[in-house]
Amino acid sequence: MAHPVPPARRPELPPVHGAVICLAAPCLAISPEHGQLTGRGIDGVYRAGLRLLSRCVLRVGGRDPVAVQGRSLGADRAAFTATVRTGAEAGPDPDIGVERVRHADGTERITLRSYASRPVRLPVELALGTDLAELAVIAAGRAGPELPAAVHAAGLRWSTGDTQAVVTAEPAPDDALASTGLLRWQLELGPGESRTIELRTGRDRTTRASAGQVANPLADARAEGDDPRVEAWFRTSVEDLGALLLRDPEQPGDAFAAAGAPWRLGLAPAESLWAARMALPLGTGLAAATLRVLARGQVDGRGPGAGMIPGPLRGAGPQLPPGCTGTEATLAFPAVLAEARLWGLPEEEVARLLPAAEACLEWLRGALGEDGLLADPDPGPRRCETQAHAYRAALLGADLLDGCGRPGAEEWRDRAARLRDRFRAEFWIDGPDGGRPAAALHPDGRPLLRLTGAAAHLLDTGLLSGGRTAPGLLDRTRTEQLARLLGAPAMDSGWGLRSMSSREPGHNPFGHRSGAVRVHESVVAFSGLAQAGFEKEAAGLLRGLLDAAETFGYRLPEMYAAGQRTTGSAPIPHPAACRPAAVAAVAGVHALVALAGIRPDAPAGTVALHPLPGAPLGSLRLSGLRVSEQPFGVRVSRLGLGMVEEAADVLQLGG
Repeated sequence: MAHPVPPARRPELPPVHGAVICLAAPCLAISPEHGQLTGRGIDGVYRAGLRLLSRCVLRVGGRDPVAVQGRSLGADRAAFTATVRTGAEAGPDPDIGVERVRHADGTERITLRSYASRPVRLPVELALGTDLAELAVIAAGRAGPELPAAVHAAGLRWSTGDTQAVVTAEPAPDDALASTGLLRWQLELGPGESRTIELRTGRDRTTRASAGQVANPLADARAEGDDPRVEAWFRTSVEDLGALLLRDPEQPGDAFAAAGAPWRLGLAPAESLWAARMALPLGTGLAAATLRVLARGQVDGRGPGAGMIPGPLRGAGPQLPPGCTGTEATLAFPAVLAEARLWGLPEEEVARLLPAAEACLEWLRGALGEDGLLADPDPGPRRCETQAHAYRAALLGADLLDGCGRPGAEEWRDRAARLRDRFRAEFWIDGPDGGRPAAALHPDGRPLLRLTGAAAHLLDTGLLSGGRTAPGLLDRTRTEQLARLLGAPAMDSGWGLRSMSSREPGHNPFGHRSGAVRVHESVVAFSGLAQAGFEKEAAGLLRGLLDAAETFGYRLPEMYAAGQRTTGSAPIPHPAACRPAAVAAVAGVHALVALAGIRPDAPAGTVALHPLPGAPLGSLRLSGLRVSEQPFGVRVSRLGLGMVEEAADVLQLGG
């Protein structure tokens, strides 16, 4: 009797939650906390997804250094401190200090300092190796063995086909052994003296790669306040987002934010757009460049997909089939352009991008079903968050058309009103506890009765001219009920918003769409609750996110496990999460700007301030932001009162 063949087991992603990651896209260095690149797992120095170096093991005096600390020095570099006890001195104290500073670009400086009371002669060895494997191959568990090395100038070289990697050292080693991948030095150190060895890893020759691959369009903004953690969270947000910027191969002057490191270090249309939107207070340059990149890939012609921004399917958890990120990106395009215009995107740039935004709206016109709702993908479920994205695209698209003197604004406002009425009739499920929105409607109209973090998008209405927020999909009573649901322990884990309520069948605290805290949804929920006036629920989410950010060294991963917060507990990492990830990296900027309630209308020359009442983090000061492409700064007092400290001369404080 033949036995059925079991399905192929999906390989596990190598865990990176405990790794120290240095990033300056497309350069990447992933190290264990002890700093020794072991050649196992995902350790290594990468460029454009290729592992140039997988093993870099240091021995001093014939001993492995004892690791004592690994720490990040910034988005693109990290330091690893270790000690060595040579035996030259009596007692247990180490007499050699070792510090390794590793950069994402493949440069590493190894400094040895003697604490001995007399001169020491130290043999130093570096064991190097690589497999020249692609990151996708490593993630699938199919990386091959190390390649044989060859001596090259002051270092070693590995090659396969047309690909090679070169490691050079300064000073040059006293000996280089290709057979074992060893570089050796004999160093003389007097009391208190130090010597430094610099390694450079690249694809050719010995030149050091540029740490910044694109011109950074982000303003060098700052945050400070009564809570000293806001400065670190904001600073790390800006640094990590800058480290994720990649150059568009077609137009190298245009930068976009890669989705995340290490697994998604490339363009992901929806995530790149959301990151650009959340970074608008740092200037409109990233949004403009991202919109240009996506417009070049927009589907043209007159077919059913015309006007769509292409994007892959994305897992939606066990409850629903995958969703199309192209739908999300297409709906985000006109909304991001409309908001970028209000933050000060020059009108000539708006005009250049307007035809692509109109094409997105034209696609939406054809994609809406007879019931006025949008399936994703078609035919498929009508997802709660997709209706919110479509509604926002219609309203902000209408505002954009009006502002640019283009026809069609009233039609889109009418469509938005019909979608709102239909949504309230079909998606809201009444109940004795006040009801809730359905997560989706199946194609046959049956509601999926799950409370998920996607409901936060119902509160993310968007910014209109005059510093107004767009009206919500829900009426005030149902918005208040949703705020209560999102602020309750079943959804607010104490570290952020769960992607599905802990009371729902199938809840998994590690499930990326069925329970885990997703930072993007959490910060969207906070800003939506803040602008809707739900101070208590908004403040609870904000404090939880800030506490989680502190635990993660202010570099929040895209998601983490949603265990309930208790005294003495800490958020638990998700082993497959990207860190940094674009939408999580910029969360600190988005949250603090939403806390200050900054609502600009650059074409009208106004900016409004609506800080969250109660000032849950105490006083807050943001400086170096950009409105109308000029420096902008605000201060929020402990009483929750906002004041503009710096602004362009053309701006006036609005309502």
